[in-house]
Amino acid sequence: MILDFVKTTFEITRKCLPAALCAFFLSLSAYAQVQFHAVDRSLVETRLKSYVPNNADRAAGIKKFFSDSGCKNLTEQAVPKLPPNVICILPGQSDQIIIVGAHTDKVAEAGEGVVDNWSGASLLSSLYESVNSEPRRHTYMFIGFTGEEKGLLGSKYYVEHLTPAQRAKIVAMVNMDTLGVSPTKVWATHADQSLLTALDQAAGGMKLPLAEVDVDKLGDADSESFASAHIPRITIHSITQETWPILHSDRDRLSAVKMDDYYNSYLLIAGYLAYLDTYLSSASPTAHTTTAH
Repeated sequence: MILDFVKTTFEITRKCLPAALCAFFLSLSAYAQVQFHAVDRSLVETRLKSYVPNNADRAAGIKKFFSDSGCKNLTEQAVPKLPPNVICILPGQSDQIIIVGAHTDKVAEAGEGVVDNWSGASLLSSLYESVNSEPRRHTYMFIGFTGEEKGLLGSKYYVEHLTPAQRAKIVAMVNMDTLGVSPTKVWATHADQSLLTALDQAAGGMKLPLAEVDVDKLGDADSESFASAHIPRITIHSITQETWPILHSDRDRLSAVKMDDYYNSYLLIAGYLAYLDTYLSSASPTAHTTTAH
């Protein structure tokens, strides 16, 4: 089902700015302005095409993307018998945290693991660049989780090693898994309602497609490690009944990704993350959203 709401409350215009920049202005109200930088499509595609075929090297690849993006607070969390979780922190004006996650590993048996889940992991650094363009109220943590295919091991390890005080500071976990094989989808039955509403509003404002496709009986995701700790979470994906057989098969390769859908998913998630900074800070969130190219 395509989510269709508040379309009449959004307006969109395109304006070229100095220094050959262009911006989209998406108006919800006059109370706030949300801005983010849109990374060039060629760079987003280059990172996707730079997939690493073996799990041992994938974390290092994601860490290099973060370093190339200018992340100054870049660390690793050792996970027993697995490659590390890779963590890039973008400090905000408060210690309230929005986590953006994607698993870095693939199944060993078949395919290149481009869809599941280099498609999500390789976007982490681009999303860091997107929200780093403006001062933020929230602190953002971008995490490449290890061992998802072995039972959410990296995300479980991360959550289990949070102190109660650290858990209390996390206001949202946005998970990305298997993007680009169709227009953007959301696992609505396993999403915090407030986060789902904000995603609906971002999609409507940006006039980008979004549909509910629930995968309750098909698999699991790192977002559920956070749900078990009562942390609000949402998973964004692209899987449908028709595309599900791509996963964990020889069909999971670069040619399975539809680049228009993939870049649109990136744009939607980037705008969503910027919008959450305002949305989660207000009981009645409204915003102007500016996408700079």
